Amino acid sequence: MKADLSVNAAHSSIQVKKKRQWSKLTPYIFVSPWIIGFVVFTLGPLLFSFVISFFDWPIVGEKKFVGFSNYITMFTDDPLFWQSLWVTVKFAIVFVPLNIILALLLAILLNQKVKGSSLFRTFFYVPSVISGVALAMIWGSVYDGEYGILNYLLSLIGIQGPDWLNHTSWALVAMVIASLWGQGSMMLIFLAGLKNIPHELYEAAEIDGAGTFYKFFKITLPLLSPTMLFNLIMTIIGAFQTLTLALVLTGGGPLQSTYFYAMYVYENAFKYFKMGYSSANAWIMFLIVLALTLLVFKSSSMWVYYENEVKNEEKA
Repeated sequence: MKADLSVNAAHSSIQVKKKRQWSKLTPYIFVSPWIIGFVVFTLGPLLFSFVISFFDWPIVGEKKFVGFSNYITMFTDDPLFWQSLWVTVKFAIVFVPLNIILALLLAILLNQKVKGSSLFRTFFYVPSVISGVALAMIWGSVYDGEYGILNYLLSLIGIQGPDWLNHTSWALVAMVIASLWGQGSMMLIFLAGLKNIPHELYEAAEIDGAGTFYKFFKITLPLLSPTMLFNLIMTIIGAFQTLTLALVLTGGGPLQSTYFYAMYVYENAFKYFKMGYSSANAWIMFLIVLALTLLVFKSSSMWVYYENEVKNEEKA
């Protein structure tokens, strides 16, 4: 009898151990599709591109190891590298602040309690889900020098509009304006951040006699700064990845005034079939974006407000 009881106890303990093991594996089983997809479609190609950046790797033909030759050539003997990088930096300097300011203003407007605000949210968000090529075609008709609607509207107020896409001084400006059209996702992120700000803070400020600007700069911006940090980083990344609009609208012209760095990488890979050189270009872009991201994170301690940290300091 005692032997049977001991056998049953051992059997039940084994079952308990098996259940515990399966319970530990359950979370990994659920996330395994994402992990497999990340390894196969993101991490794998990323590491492969790093490897081939040290090769002369044509799509068809013999692959030859060249060491750091691709990187040295890029910095010392390729004026298109510096031209495309400078165009992208100029674009980012204008686009990043304008995009954040516009998205924040739209979020503040849509945060007001007015009738039909949900409908306006939909209208402002729709352009961000339109295909980049379709959006470029729309802006192509808007910017047309002879029949474009933008120049027509300017003519109504007595202004002779330029040939936007064929003028070196205006082509990059046109890219910035067209890119600002699709910031609906960022607007919604700001809107979610605004919704999370306690309304009691505004009521307390109003009791103390605070005005609109004081509440915005002392309550809204500080409590929205973590959201702004996220949007700032994503906008910087998006600015350096800009490709579709310029590729469709201008092809990098006129006179390479809209020749973005992403187009430079794209053409080296799929126009000149230099996959190794293009991979080296892409890794330099990655390092530049990484450096800017780390710089933003480093500076965030001076302007990003985390409510939990302040509460912990007050308790201490």
